[in-house]
Amino acid sequence: MRYLTVGISFLFVFFMALGQENVQNNTQKSSNPPKTEIEKEIRRLEQLREEIKKLIAKNQQILNQIKEERKKLQQEKKELEEFQKKLQSEKYKKLAKVFEKAVDEDPELAAERISKIKDPKEAAYILFNMKESKAGILMDYMDPTVADKIVRILTNLKSPKNSPLESQ
Repeated sequence: MRYLTVGISFLFVFFMALGQENVQNNTQKSSNPPKTEIEKEIRRLEQLREEIKKLIAKNQQILNQIKEERKKLQQEKKELEEFQKKLQSEKYKKLAKVFEKAVDEDPELAAERISKIKDPKEAAYILFNMKESKAGILMDYMDPTVADKIVRILTNLKSPKNSPLESQ
């Protein structure tokens, strides 16, 4: 009987150990997904990687287009500014001719009109484009304070660093 109880106890412990081993195997199987699921996940991630690469390439293309457009706009802006300077220069040359004729007819009236120009820079640009002799006659008849402002502007224009219309 003793052997029987030892045998039964042994069998009981053996089956208990075998049952625990099965439980451990089952839990390991449930925590590790099968290879097919892993392969599916890898394929999905690779597809996502390819999509991201395509998006990056597309965005890079758009960025390059934007850079090209910016360069074009900067060039057009520069050309527009040069055109505006040219127009201003032509405007002052035409006004200078008008004032030269006015000096021939009535220097006092011409001096009064150029003195009434609100911006002394504009008056200075007009004088800058006039013949020196006519500009001198005009300056003789001008209000001394206005003439002083214009002379100061003209001295800056006559220096090699500054050219007409740059300070506008």
